[in-house]
Amino acid sequence: MADADLLRSLGVDPSPLDPAPSWAPRAGAERLDGSHPCALCGKPARATLGVDTPGHGRRWLDRCMPCLFATTPRSGPRRPLADTLTVLREAAREAGVALTIVADGS
Repeated sequence: MADADLLRSLGVDPSPLDPAPSWAPRAGAERLDGSHPCALCGKPARATLGVDTPGHGRRWLDRCMPCLFATTPRSGPRRPLADTLTVLREAAREAGVALTIVADGS
């Protein structure tokens, strides 16, 4: 999803969002000190994303965890169940954990 589409789907006006640098790997982590409000509900943000906005440039989209989870698209290509089970079995084997997986095959 394009950044402008994301903001539009969330109903977020980009104009009040803080300007974000074009590239600053640590800048996002530094924002997560609880002093920036969630763009959706106003609670302290615990996740941030730099988004490109038409007419406003790059901006920070700060969200609290409940809003992030509630607004993160979950659609997309799904892996076959067998692939997921293979990954789980391998992780358990590497960790030395006994694992029993019960799946209905769907």
